[in-house]
Amino acid sequence: MALASRRRPTPLRAFASVLLAGALALTATACTSGGDKGGGPSFQGGSEAGDQPKATAAITAPAADAKDVPASTEISFNSKDAVETTVVVKNAAGAAVKGTLSAAGTWLPDNALEYGTTYSATVTATGDDGKPATVTSNFTTMAKPGKQIRVTSFLGDGQTVGVGMPLIVKFNQPIPKDFRDDVQRRMTVRATPAQEGIWHWVSPTEVRYRPKTYWKANTKIFYKIQAGGLPMGGGWYGRSDLTVDLKVGPAVVMTVDNKNKKMTVKKDGKVIKTIPISLGKKSTPSSSGTMVVIEKLKKTVFDTMDDPNPANRYVTDIEYAQRLTWGGEFIHAAPWSVASQGRTNVSHGCVNMSTANASWLFNQTRVGDPIVVKGTERKLENGNGWTDWNMSWGDYVKGSAIPPEAASPEATTVPSTEPTATTAG
Repeated sequence: MALASRRRPTPLRAFASVLLAGALALTATACTSGGDKGGGPSFQGGSEAGDQPKATAAITAPAADAKDVPASTEISFNSKDAVETTVVVKNAAGAAVKGTLSAAGTWLPDNALEYGTTYSATVTATGDDGKPATVTSNFTTMAKPGKQIRVTSFLGDGQTVGVGMPLIVKFNQPIPKDFRDDVQRRMTVRATPAQEGIWHWVSPTEVRYRPKTYWKANTKIFYKIQAGGLPMGGGWYGRSDLTVDLKVGPAVVMTVDNKNKKMTVKKDGKVIKTIPISLGKKSTPSSSGTMVVIEKLKKTVFDTMDDPNPANRYVTDIEYAQRLTWGGEFIHAAPWSVASQGRTNVSHGCVNMSTANASWLFNQTRVGDPIVVKGTERKLENGNGWTDWNMSWGDYVKGSAIPPEAASPEATTVPSTEPTATTAG
């Protein structure tokens, strides 16, 4: 929206637990009768004693007439004794820029600002006396930088994924630790229905998001990375913003028990099939842990001729393969081991089942559906696949660039036109 507004005393309560920069601050400030031309905050409190409005407003950043401002800049402001505060940002042609108020008490453009352009920001605070206090400040954005970082998402618009699917965002240059919190604050996830979740830095070039528990079936997810023009360290800036709109399918969860050599398949909490399986033999055990389906291949070829152990070398046509780890563990059809399925382990680490069962399962699942394997000789190594669910929630939170103590079960946010809660961090 071009004109952002906040009112009190009825703030919108976010129903997701989030990691945010801070609560909305309505800070008392000193007032002067005009803008500060020395580059500091601009204040407004009225010009005549008898006509002074009760409310006051101040723009604290960017500084008045600032130059070389990043295109990602927020408008920081304070207001006192205001029933309603509005923010309007316009470009040099006088056109309003769309933006929203954040929970931290700043105005954030919906998209990166234009490079090398002068903008005006106007904050109006109105008290219960109905008299507005208005302050306007100008600033000019920097020239387009030569060093830009590209931001990409593994998932795209319109996809339907499993309930264990992490949101995966990558950068083509490493983000220094000191800048990851700034980047993370520009990464928002809106889930309908709202669910608690957090971003976790897997590496300097990759960050993922997962909810505290599996996504609820049929959840709608929108996430936005407002990286355009954002400083990312070492003179690098974000190249552009990124948005993704997708949904979650039914809750299909697979559980494999090495003790009885069976897979139990549940859909939306109900058992829909029990499948006899064969896991990895002692020399090539399957991994125990929580994995998700990474990719699905109706037909493929397993070629292990580069294995240093001659006993593990083979080339085999495979049907209905569903990858679980980067190390080569799959669910797949294995007609050659049907006699062992449900009885003994004979595979090279994969979850073997009959062709009929593999075909049936292949038609039930989506990328991102979780599978829990129990009771094998080897534990799943974190990082060997999308192992986000193999970590406890406490350990996952530690991967956030925003301190865990900043989390709040019910974070106060400013009023928004959005119908659902927004989570960040």
